[in-house]
Amino acid sequence: MKFFKANEVAQAAVEIERKGQAFYRNVAKAAQSDAARELFTFMAGEESKHEVVFQALKDRLGDIEMPAYSNADEYQDYLEALIESHALFNGGVAEKLAAEASDLKSAVDIALAFEKDTLLFFMEMKELVPDSEKPLVQQCIEEERSHMRMLRGLLKA
Repeated sequence: MKFFKANEVAQAAVEIERKGQAFYRNVAKAAQSDAARELFTFMAGEESKHEVVFQALKDRLGDIEMPAYSNADEYQDYLEALIESHALFNGGVAEKLAAEASDLKSAVDIALAFEKDTLLFFMEMKELVPDSEKPLVQQCIEEERSHMRMLRGLLKA
């Protein structure tokens, strides 16, 4: 997957959020505690909000070209590796990963990997969007960090 326009990167973010929603909905259904079910349902809602944010960003970006440095083969390979190695893209779909999460720790571990991979992608994405859109992406970065703290808190509870 080569990226030539900024809206293609935003579309990848939309797909990440869709897969995250599916994962969180599935683990919420399987959760054995109310606290876990509530958190995973909340996280699915957060991913849904982010999907809307990135869809709107994609629409606003239109045909804006990516920065010149981003067209270098090495950078394109790096972006492609970020997507291909993402926890919800690598090794199967969200439903399969949710099914493999046989207990709370497994579900949280998968969710933490998803959030970490998403955070890394968003940090790169922030460098590729126009300055006017950077605060929006930064807000999503902060929310992903918050999600990681919430997930870790669930294990400590």
